[in-house]
Amino acid sequence: MAFLNSLNIIGSALTAERFRSDIINQNIANQTTIRTEDGEPYRRKQVIFETREQTFDEALKHVTGGGVRVKEVVESQEDFVPVYDPDNPEADEEGYVYYPNVNNTEEQVDLLEASRVYEANVSALSVIKAMASKSLEIGR
Repeated sequence: MAFLNSLNIIGSALTAERFRSDIINQNIANQTTIRTEDGEPYRRKQVIFETREQTFDEALKHVTGGGVRVKEVVESQEDFVPVYDPDNPEADEEGYVYYPNVNNTEEQVDLLEASRVYEANVSALSVIKAMASKSLEIGR
């Protein structure tokens, strides 16, 4: 049953990276949102992963475990970016408009990394599928 456990581990990684990509895309889409429901500019969000541990008992009983999961999504506490624009209706009394703490270049690099990790997991899934196919042919 190690085969099924491998599929579950790879599946958890694919799910986690897909979620991370969605959060990064949300950051990119909101990089110019200067006012949210709470009255502040949008805050950059980051995904924190954690391992899904498998106990020794679970391994002996062939219970699926291991892999990765999303632990939490945290908001960046970096300062907002002040831009002097006194004609903007959202400007404060000093003429500054505060933009989100989202750096487009950083988000693009994070998105590239997430897509590469996703691709690596898809490749691993292909190898597992090929191994399963070959092991089924042995029984013929």
